[in-house]
Amino acid sequence: MRVGYVQFEPRFGEVKRNIGRAIEMMGSERADLWVLPELFSTGYLFVSREELMGLAEPVPEGPTTQALLDFSRKANATVVAGLAERAGDKVYNAAVIVGPAGLIGRYRKIHLFGKEKLWFDPGDLPLEPMDLGGVKIGVMICFDHFFPETARTLALRGAQILCHPANLVLPGMGQLSMRVRAMENRVFAVTANRIGGEARGGEELRFTGESQIVAPEGAVLLRASPEGEEVGVVEIDPEKALDKRVTRYNDLFADRRPEFYGA
Repeated sequence: MRVGYVQFEPRFGEVKRNIGRAIEMMGSERADLWVLPELFSTGYLFVSREELMGLAEPVPEGPTTQALLDFSRKANATVVAGLAERAGDKVYNAAVIVGPAGLIGRYRKIHLFGKEKLWFDPGDLPLEPMDLGGVKIGVMICFDHFFPETARTLALRGAQILCHPANLVLPGMGQLSMRVRAMENRVFAVTANRIGGEARGGEELRFTGESQIVAPEGAVLLRASPEGEEVGVVEIDPEKALDKRVTRYNDLFADRRPEFYGA
């Protein structure tokens, strides 16, 4: 199975341009599973809920999901992509999962970071893996990486690949913690981070790039640069994520003692 990330620099509010750039980059390589950054079509640094609501889209009717569905059909690929989802009077930092046959599912970020708490509603969907025809993926968004419960829950429920759309701003932290999330759950992890910066509303953010693909033992199979627009694709065997053994005597899941863990 070929899995890949797209690392690029969205321009705030330029939805059509951002969608086009991401699709152009995916079109330069072949992958069975693509991961795009968090909020890839809108940009990140909103200054009000009203502004966010104006750029958010319904799923699957909105232009972002529709464009990704069209790409998925033509490329025979699955795409996991971060976007702003509008659902009635609520708006979520979300990800859509689309494939050649249509919308597979969505995930809404449950751990909001910084000023996201001012503009977005917290995620309200369960952490459930999605089946891509024999391979199960779990989706988590950016700051979710700080909470080991997120990855562990997905892995315990069968996820073999963690798809991680991100807009990481804390240098090196997400890249390191996702190696640990992969290692402690014996799963693959694909982080698609963005690059560049945004300065709006008196605040400035710089994004750290270094998108990566990690193996179940925590080894980095591929990592992008901190600043360049890049596509990265690696061939993996998802079956390796079914083996949770550390030694001949130790299995990461079989050795768990949840009766001692508490809340």
